[in-house]
Amino acid sequence: MLYKSKDGDIDLSTITRLYPAAVIQMYGEVAEMSLEWMQDNAQKVTLLHYVLVFDFTPLNEEVKKKQTLVFDTHEKLIAAMTEIAQFYEK
Repeated sequence: MLYKSKDGDIDLSTITRLYPAAVIQMYGEVAEMSLEWMQDNAQKVTLLHYVLVFDFTPLNEEVKKKQTLVFDTHEKLIAAMTEIAQFYEK
């Protein structure tokens, strides 16, 4: 299953985790946080962008193998998630 993104093809058959996140800045630090956390703390942090993380790291391995797609709006993130979900509905 190949998802054709603006950044290249992503093999969905080898994903171990797939998750959305918000990349925020707080007190000079940049971090990846859950969307729920971002909603609860929106007034306290600066939102930089949204990401969809494709994690290919086999379970119990330390070296992370990830690919990240970046979105400037929540709507674009949700649209990509909806598009990818269609691969798993088949």
